[in-house]
Amino acid sequence: MALTSPRRSALSDQVITELRNQITSGEWPVGSRIPTEPELVEQLGVARNTVREAVRALAHNGLLDIRQGSGTYVTATSELAGVMHRRFTGADPRHVAEVRCTLESSAARLAARNRTERDLKQLDALLARREEAWRTGDPKQFAAADATFHLAVVAASHNDVLTALYADLGDLLREWLHDWLREGPGSQMRPEDRMDHARLVAAIRARDGDLAASEAASYPVMCLRDGD
Repeated sequence: MALTSPRRSALSDQVITELRNQITSGEWPVGSRIPTEPELVEQLGVARNTVREAVRALAHNGLLDIRQGSGTYVTATSELAGVMHRRFTGADPRHVAEVRCTLESSAARLAARNRTERDLKQLDALLARREEAWRTGDPKQFAAADATFHLAVVAASHNDVLTALYADLGDLLREWLHDWLREGPGSQMRPEDRMDHARLVAAIRARDGDLAASEAASYPVMCLRDGD
């Protein structure tokens, strides 16, 4: 549907909003290449300069990465996520793991207290999807399924601030796990590296906050130990 507006600034804002919605809705996942400039011009019914201005604005905010000769790619799902991605991409992997461990352990404790039956059904479904992704042996597919499962654990805490913060860190965490599985100690996704998250879900179901927090803090990929 073509976008119309009598003023260039308002039209540009509309295009930025439309492109941002494509990203936040998952229509354009992180890592994917968005349509070309001519394709966006045709889809939106606006001038090339308006599309270019909108894409540059989202690139400046960290949601898109313009790669000359290759295209434009989605790098984050929100402005804050984009800032975090730029700020922490080169961070020590151990520090990334420790942050994830801290957030998830606290969230798991809250999830055990606040979870609903709907949350449990979601966790069961995502746990099954995660297991299936592991069986494929595809690091990228597993990293995505694992990230979705862990975000659901955090969401079950029903703490909106914690959930938003974790979601904004999610792209970085998923990228780190993918690299760990593809090139690091977890490469080749060996059977001995498989992490069973069923106990975590069981602890949340039983409303055992201490056990849920302990389980969330026990996974070696999430919380690298000294000497690992």
